[in-house]
Amino acid sequence: MKIVIAGAGAVGTHLSKLLSTERHDCVLIDDNEERLGNIDSNYDIMVVNGLPTSIKTLKDAGTGGADLFVGVTPEESTNITASILAHALGAKQTVARIDNYEYLSAANQAFFKNLGIDSLIYPEVLAAADIINGLKLSWVRQRWDVHNGALVLLGIKLRETAEILNQPLKDLCGPEDPYHVVAIKRGDDTIIPGGLDELHVLDLAYIMTTAEYIPYIRKIVGKEHYADVQNVIIMGGGKTAVRAALTMPSYMNLKIIERDADRCERLNQLLAETETMVIHGDGRDLALLQEENIQNTQAFVALTGNAETNILACLTAKKLGVRKTVAMVENLDYVSMAESLDIGTIINKKTIAASHIFKMMLRADVRNLRSLMMVDSDVAEFVATEDSKVTRKPVKELGLPFGVAIGGLVRGDEGILVNGNTQIKAGDSVMVFCHKHQLGKVEKFFKKQGLFGNG
Repeated sequence: MKIVIAGAGAVGTHLSKLLSTERHDCVLIDDNEERLGNIDSNYDIMVVNGLPTSIKTLKDAGTGGADLFVGVTPEESTNITASILAHALGAKQTVARIDNYEYLSAANQAFFKNLGIDSLIYPEVLAAADIINGLKLSWVRQRWDVHNGALVLLGIKLRETAEILNQPLKDLCGPEDPYHVVAIKRGDDTIIPGGLDELHVLDLAYIMTTAEYIPYIRKIVGKEHYADVQNVIIMGGGKTAVRAALTMPSYMNLKIIERDADRCERLNQLLAETETMVIHGDGRDLALLQEENIQNTQAFVALTGNAETNILACLTAKKLGVRKTVAMVENLDYVSMAESLDIGTIINKKTIAASHIFKMMLRADVRNLRSLMMVDSDVAEFVATEDSKVTRKPVKELGLPFGVAIGGLVRGDEGILVNGNTQIKAGDSVMVFCHKHQLGKVEKFFKKQGLFGNG
């Protein structure tokens, strides 16, 4: 596929690198030559220096023959204009990054579609949804719900209290058990486990289960003593914090600590209809945190624009007794360091945004896609089509690529955990875990026969 990306910022650069490793024909447009010059020469990415809203620039980039055009510059108006022009030039699909929440309403979808924009993406909204979803379970690092919880993927850091340590997985989660371990992060290594693998202390285990068995999973991983989240402190009052505050469950009490006095005033206006308390100060100030009752706070979320500040603030909160900490880390170079320091949940807007864009390029029917940067993997919800390869044989005979695991499926509204003898049927929504970004190899199993031959 040919993909043209406008904007060599964090999201555009990350997305272009991801696409180039999947062997797509990728072109990156930016009017800043220095940003384009920073692109790693190890990636096969064509660069075009020019304004994304220039018809000449778009033509030079080959936009007319693009399967997908993505506008992810920092300027919303530039992204919208460039996407409209790209559609007019012949791009098959267009995506524009925005920062106006009003545009995301269902009532406006047809309006933007008529303009030539197929999809809108607001990274801060996506990040806030991830944060809120994670806060609902104080004892997990990551959570992903499919079909309203028919299936749930949980990322859990294992401590000495877990009952499932140091035992072969074949003895723990067989065909009749209500969970599957689909991946393990151990140090710098990611393991797609087999029956003889074991779980160890400090492993980050990714477990697929159904909503009804979440309490059981909490018990076997030894997290029953973790208090549920009721009181939350957010450090940093940017867009992500605002979206989180506006969507936070009513049973959670929220305080936002913001250093800038003018921004505090603006936050009070934006959040006037909520019960959010806005505090002017520095979230790293121990005296301020103690004054704001940090000892009775179950979750601390650091959302400033500085990764180092967020990491240090979460470390401070942990030392003061907070169990659940979340850090926004935009620089991917800091992610492994944050994990090694046992920070807690790491949020990265560009990987979240890239996941949502990437699913548009897959020819199979993909309803959801999530990038799990801690294990360098993706988890996707593929829908099996009539006579697709995945429906012809039991799972154990499909010949799935190494590093790929099917954790479960949803048939109708019922979540079903998958084992080697499971026969997938047309219409099933199948959860596929792919290490090292192998979605391109996996999608051929879910496409109609005529699209990939008899293989």
